[in-house]
Amino acid sequence: MDASRAALDLVTAAWRAQVVHVAATLQLPDLVAAGHRTSTALAAPTGVDASVLRRLLRVLALLGLFEGDDESGYTVTALGEQFQERPGSLRDTCLLYGDEFYTAWGHAAESFRTGVPGFELAFGRTLIEHLGEDPGAAARFQRSLRANSFFFDAVPDVIDFSGHVVDIGGGSGQLLSTVLHAAPHVHGTYIDLQHMIPIAREHFAATIGTDRVDLVAADMFTGELPEADTYLLSRVLGDWSDDECVQLLRNIRQAMPPNARLLIIERVVHDGRTDLLAPLWDLQLFVINGGTQREYGTYLGLAARSGFEIKESLDLPMENSVLVLVPGHQENSALAPGREEKP
Repeated sequence: MDASRAALDLVTAAWRAQVVHVAATLQLPDLVAAGHRTSTALAAPTGVDASVLRRLLRVLALLGLFEGDDESGYTVTALGEQFQERPGSLRDTCLLYGDEFYTAWGHAAESFRTGVPGFELAFGRTLIEHLGEDPGAAARFQRSLRANSFFFDAVPDVIDFSGHVVDIGGGSGQLLSTVLHAAPHVHGTYIDLQHMIPIAREHFAATIGTDRVDLVAADMFTGELPEADTYLLSRVLGDWSDDECVQLLRNIRQAMPPNARLLIIERVVHDGRTDLLAPLWDLQLFVINGGTQREYGTYLGLAARSGFEIKESLDLPMENSVLVLVPGHQENSALAPGREEKP
């Protein structure tokens, strides 16, 4: 019976995700927090029949989003607050994953057989094309990325920064602003494509200011990179092939002074561990855009091909890792995962 129950829990897991997606779509956590604490009170603002809401709220309480019952009234838990409409919540992630990404996973079997991302099979266009044509989806995607970057706060806890830091493919600028906030004497350079510069400038202006950061529009594969003490490459390599990653890493290696380092921040798959999120995220990237979360051994090979060696691997929250790469020598002295040596 234990195996049967475990199997049933697996095949019904999507129901749980969709129930939470409905809660986020209807803004139930926000409405309950605002005082609409019963199914009857929620019927008018949601447009859903009270009898259906009663059944939905019961399940959401069992999942931990609410406490209480329909007679005494529900209250929002800390978990439920994660799906409220506010900066930093996971509501946009829930909406994105429960809609477009959920649809893409419906084509996963064909995607695995053909190598074509499930997103393309479902929508007839790539994720990037979809985001370019749907401003609402693009905004949700960017907000979801920012909300899922909370582990950036832990980067200055495991890495000491000084001198000049260059963030390559820096996205919204969230990682570099976190580093500059933690290290007031550091100067930063942000590099990304032209259309990302206004987004990053707005973020820096709202957080740490723009006086300690230079914003540069450049192609990270072919553009000339500045000399620096530390280079950041966060959530970039998973979208590119091994050969393209080597091209990028070699471009960084060519710009890098002898005593500099490169920090690669990704969900690294460590075979032999029981961690599940990184291997699941690997499949997620495959289904959504044909990407990958690589194994540690693969990074060793990419580093060696690019003139680097991995000095250490450090853990971050939610199964993220920092790989510290330094210019390589004739002998590859890459360390095994988990070994803690200060760079």
